[in-house]
Amino acid sequence: MKNNNIKWGIIGLGKIAHKFATDLASTENVTLVAVASRSQQNAEEFAEKYQVKKAFNSYLDLAKDPTIDAVYIATPHSFHKEHTILCLQNKKAVLCEKPFAMNLREVEEMIAIAKHNNVLLMEALWTFFLPHFRYVLDIVKNKKFGNLKNLEADFGFYTPYNTESRLFKKEVGGGSLLDIGIYPIFAALSTLGKPKKIEAAATFFKNGVDSSCSVVFDYGSAKAHLKSTLLEETPTEAVFTFEDAILKLNTRFHETPYVTIYKNDKEEFLDFKYKTIGYSFEAEHFSQLIREEKKESNIMTFEFSKDLIATLDQVREIIGLEY
Repeated sequence: MKNNNIKWGIIGLGKIAHKFATDLASTENVTLVAVASRSQQNAEEFAEKYQVKKAFNSYLDLAKDPTIDAVYIATPHSFHKEHTILCLQNKKAVLCEKPFAMNLREVEEMIAIAKHNNVLLMEALWTFFLPHFRYVLDIVKNKKFGNLKNLEADFGFYTPYNTESRLFKKEVGGGSLLDIGIYPIFAALSTLGKPKKIEAAATFFKNGVDSSCSVVFDYGSAKAHLKSTLLEETPTEAVFTFEDAILKLNTRFHETPYVTIYKNDKEEFLDFKYKTIGYSFEAEHFSQLIREEKKESNIMTFEFSKDLIATLDQVREIIGLEY
């Protein structure tokens, strides 16, 4: 099974699907064989661009296709549960883009159906698989620089308010928290674990979508200061302060190949030199899980996905954000 070619399909053909398809094309022993959009024209144009044989205007038709091993779901947040379940019930392994779903209840339902159908399911939070972030996790685990005492992580960019854009539509989970705030929160949970106390505050657009969100996780012996915003460009860095050093993931920390370490008045710069956009790492991991007939990732576990969405639920409750 080691080198079996894994045949992929993609549901939802927006911006992130293009990035994923680009990286699949440079990943060994995988083939993108089918794509699906609500629009036949969109599906055909996407298929032509990436030399994909099948273009569907029905998600069900893709889910039923017997040639497909794995489906990457890249539709808006509010459709993740529906489209994941559709594929799981048709015995397709599912890699579903983050956030896994809209709330913990939906995520638990998805996991239960995956288990019932004995099919692999994983949340696609690509940062978890990138070499620069694996490096950070290893440093935290092995206490190379002592205990982690503080984390500051932000993700912000300015984009004009536009109610036609998915990013500003409340009904599909738009806003800063679920779309980009998930990255700083992920950084804290994966390095410091679940906090003892959460403080949060937010600002909102006139339609009720959160425009910015500031969060503090208190661990007793450590704190994490986290921010997301659609109102301004921010450094979009993650700065980990250990007892003996400071480690910084440089701008666009969730995808950067660059890490800087400050220790004893010296500065060390690391370049992880990715040869792809970065989605290839999660695609390779997921494809290998299929080859090994695994039903759950040992990295992006069900427990971690549940902790992540439960934490997002807590923050939403504090700031008064309901979907």
